[in-house]
Amino acid sequence: MHDWTKAEWIDPTRPWTNPLPVPEFPERLLVDFATRCNLRCPMCPVWGSDDDRAIDEVKGIMDLEDARRMLDQVMAGRPMVAPSVYGEPLLIPNLKEVFTEIKRRGMPIVANTNGLTLTDDLAKFFVDLQVDSIMFSLDSVTKETLQKVRGIDRLEKIESNVFRLMRVRGDAEYPRVGVSFTIQPENRHELDAFIKRWVGVVDVVRTCPVFDTHEGTFTQIDAPAERRPCPAIYKTMPVHNDGTVRLCCLDGFRATAMGNIFEESVPAVWHGEALAKARYYHETGQWDKVPFCKPCNGWVQYDYEEEVRDGILIRRSPQFTYYNKIDRLKNWRGSLLGGHKPPPEHLVETSSGVL
Repeated sequence: MHDWTKAEWIDPTRPWTNPLPVPEFPERLLVDFATRCNLRCPMCPVWGSDDDRAIDEVKGIMDLEDARRMLDQVMAGRPMVAPSVYGEPLLIPNLKEVFTEIKRRGMPIVANTNGLTLTDDLAKFFVDLQVDSIMFSLDSVTKETLQKVRGIDRLEKIESNVFRLMRVRGDAEYPRVGVSFTIQPENRHELDAFIKRWVGVVDVVRTCPVFDTHEGTFTQIDAPAERRPCPAIYKTMPVHNDGTVRLCCLDGFRATAMGNIFEESVPAVWHGEALAKARYYHETGQWDKVPFCKPCNGWVQYDYEEEVRDGILIRRSPQFTYYNKIDRLKNWRGSLLGGHKPPPEHLVETSSGVL
């Protein structure tokens, strides 16, 4: 790997004598195999935009042979693969082939979906393939609120598909099934009801404040005064359908450019100059030189506190709260943790029926 500490862009008044370690491969590979969606959620940095031309410019489908080459390049590191960045994963045209190619290389799949097009056939496929995690974006407990935050009122349809997947899975270990709630002014009043509705029902419930695309930051986060480098740029590689890599998964319209894995390779981009510069500027506090990151407070995402209550392992950071069913913790491990520390071993043993 290249040593960038002597690069010409290093400020001699801000030497880089002890860079933070960068793993050989990204731990999380976020890939838009197909940038298409069946919703126009107002909160979404892409589909919530009123700039149709900008949306058209990011639409596309990744060539399957290109996808195979990408997966071959990272399989030794076995990263967690999320098969979408700004696309709805269930709309990938060759979904079964793509998912099979990922799992054939021994890599876990973590899918976030609106769940509208889930069928019995797809649910069975996910269970048979042992897709590791499927998280349904619900964001409401009433169809009126769903209409405000996602532009549809088909709450019963999405909820029924959550239960469809759980029914098809039965007592099998995978997929890990969860629901998520993105907190925003239009649905904040339903947060407590959402937690009461779903905690203890699905394997995991996740809540998170909405990202304000105009301000470039998450709302309602109290970050510590002393800023630190964002862990995402040491763990996560977001790849768009054309192979371009962005600094952050929140960069929906490609404001940043880290390289192209089809023109170079995954390792070449991951350890390349563009990402090295960004890491250097983060580590030396030169936020003005990383405009996309400057206002953001998402770097606090892994600052978790933990408690156990009523059969639930709760993890809270300023950004996320996770409610994990203890009796389903055995399906949350390895690279599926996505940057979390492993859950306490005695709780995992309890979930496995050892204690």
